[in-house]
Amino acid sequence: MTYPRRMNQHAWDERYAGADLVWTAEANRFLVAEAADLPPGRAVDLAAGECRNAVWLAERGWEVDAVDFSAVGLDKGIRLAEHRGVATRVHPTVADLGDWSAPARYDLVLVAYLHLPRPARDRVFAAAATAVAPGGTLLVIGHDLSNLERGYGGPQDPAVLTTAPDLVPLLGDLDLVRADPVERPVTTPEGERVAIDHVLRAVRRA
Repeated sequence: MTYPRRMNQHAWDERYAGADLVWTAEANRFLVAEAADLPPGRAVDLAAGECRNAVWLAERGWEVDAVDFSAVGLDKGIRLAEHRGVATRVHPTVADLGDWSAPARYDLVLVAYLHLPRPARDRVFAAAATAVAPGGTLLVIGHDLSNLERGYGGPQDPAVLTTAPDLVPLLGDLDLVRADPVERPVTTPEGERVAIDHVLRAVRRA
């Protein structure tokens, strides 16, 4: 999969315009591993895209605000939610995350594969950390900077990539649980390859 150096709202709308899902309908494996045991509450999925992660959370009883700047992607996500019987728990919001501020505090703030250059990246992740409610969790999943040289796929622009430890200074008063690289197997026509992602998890004391 190739990634343009910079992707704007129009580019994402075009990318999501096809009948098929751009991404799989299944939730991200690292979200499943980190959030499966969390008690359901109110969540926000930032850069929700086609809402596969929001739908998975909704199936487990979460009320999820799905935020993305592509209305086309969110529309496909709502159809997925309807198909899974959880449309009433997934609440789409079209917004540019560069201007986003949380309307409330959330028990789970998910940021999965959102890749922006600085300073936009710093602002979004700081806003995400602020949005965590007491006792809540921030979960960040992304393509790691080391993937450029040691992994497969993902954005090829180092300006939009980072590592989990580089995001730690943006956590404010959250308590860090983990911030490390993880490997993700990828099936390709040439056989199985390995992508290097990162997972950051932090919590706010109740």
